[in-house]
Amino acid sequence: MPLYENVFIARQDISGAQVDALADTFTQLVADNGGEVKKREYWGLRNLMYRMRKNRKGHYVLMNLSAPPAAVAELERTMRINEDVIRYLTIRVDELEDGPSVVMQSRGSRDDRQRRGDRERSGEGREIERPAAERSVLEQASPEQAVPEQAVAEQAVPEQAVPEPAVPEPAVPEQPGLERPVPETAEA
Repeated sequence: MPLYENVFIARQDISGAQVDALADTFTQLVADNGGEVKKREYWGLRNLMYRMRKNRKGHYVLMNLSAPPAAVAELERTMRINEDVIRYLTIRVDELEDGPSVVMQSRGSRDDRQRRGDRERSGEGREIERPAAERSVLEQASPEQAVPEQAVAEQAVPEQAVPEPAVPEPAVPEQPGLERPVPETAEA
């Protein structure tokens, strides 16, 4: 029998129990037409990329089907009629995935990560390893090699004459009767 993946999005204002009942209805419909739902996953209430039928969010449900084409056609016809289904997509696949789908795997890895606030409180993630050339003299010195602050100040700021960059004069349009001032030049 052909294998299919079906994902449908239900309206945001229905409850999770209603979405589950809706998925049960679709599962029964497929079974009545000679098919079988191998796996069903509720992905949760998620944001939509753009508004669909005045909804900004939707309940996502994935169903892996092993059904004849007539059962899939009847399932899609029923989804098209149902008011609670915003969108649906059914694709034919060569084989069904075992285990959780990619969406559920990424959700699990997101929950396993440490929250940002927890990292900042425990001090993790703040230290950035810099090359030795960028570290200051105090960071490079070990506690046994205490460097006096005066020596650090002398090493940190070498005394060199830095020429000031030339600043061009703003262009002033010439107007009759107004003379432009001549800039003074520094004599050495």
